Parts: sequence; structure tokens; C-alpha cells
Amino acid sequence: MQYNQKIKKVGGAFLLLYLIVPIVVVAVPVILSLLLPEMEGTFAGCAALLAIISFFWWILGWKLVLGIKRKSMAKKLDEAGFVRNHTFNSDTSTIVIDAQHGDMALLFCFNPFVIQIASMKKITRAWVDDGAHGSGFMRGSSCVRFCFELDGIVIKVNTFTSNKRWRMDSNYILTGISKADMMVNEINKAKQAGQ
Repeated sequence: MQYNQKIKKVGGAFLLLYLIVPIVVVAVPVILSLLLPEMEGTFAGCAALLAIISFFWWILGWKLVLGIKRKSMAKKLDEAGFVRNHTFNSDTSTIVIDAQHGDMALLFCFNPFVIQIASMKKITRAWVDDGAHGSGFMRGSSCVRFCFELDGIVIKVNTFTSNKRWRMDSNYILTGISKADMMVNEINKAKQAGQ
């Protein structure tokens, strides 16, 4: 766990594991097939299989790692004396608020190996982004989120996402806005408690 350090949404270790290692794993059998032409068919088959595995890793790997790390996050926070008043799991991050001490724990999908804890005094502002676009009957959104600025970094946490645009009076959008409003209120209350 990192306490009150500069927030990093992307970690070098995970980036290496997520991007570079699969490329190297696929490249090795390709290079071996070029160096050993008598075993070209075996290495080509191996490279194709590893390419398919790498493809699925790139699509699902970050979700798998984030899910595993979320399960251990609560235990680690409890052991550190962090009071988990509010927890919000989005598709790409987890935010946990300790309203008692005015701290926030963050876990990001592209930096899942580090639980980052920051004082909420460092939050300069928090707001709801309803993602509304268009005008009149065409007004709608496909993403609702709450946002906050911490250490000069804007962190956006989705409360609703879709691959299609929904009307602003849709239950999906209204529920997403309600969740975002609740989290912004909790952030502001916890920030005041920590000061």
C-alpha cells in the first residue's frame, strides 16, 4: 500500500505484464521457427496458440486481475486500520472512503498491484458528469460518472456505461446520476471530516 504519494492510474509492473510479456511470449516461437526450419510447423502452431491466448489476455486479463485484487483489498485495508465507510466498485476502479479519518483508498485496473491511500484534503473538487450530448429529443448519454481532482489528477469513476445512448430520463441514466450524486456527497462530507 502507498500512503499519500502521487496517484498513479497506470503502473509500470502491470503494463509490462499486460502488454510486453504476451508479445515476447508470441515472438519466441516465431524466432525459433526461423532459426530452426526443420521444426517450423511445431513452432508456428505454438505461436498461433500463444497468440490466441494473448488476445484473450488483452481482452479479459485486466478484469481478472482487478477482480482478484478487489477481494484482497478489503482485508489489507482492515489490517491497516482503514475504516471502510463507503466502497464503490466501477468497471475500471475501486474507491473506498474512510470518512472517520478523511482518507480514500484507490485501486485502478491498470495499476492493480498497488492500493493507493490519499488524504481527502488533497481533493480540490468533486462533481457529477452525466455525459449528456445532443439537444431536444436527441439529448442522451452513454456514460455517467462521478469525478474528482486529487493531486492535480482528474479521476473519473463510471456509475453507468453502455454501448448505446439512452435518453436522460431513462432509469439507467437516472440511477447512474443518483449513484454519482451519492458518491460526490460522501466525498465532500469525508473531506470536511478529515480537515
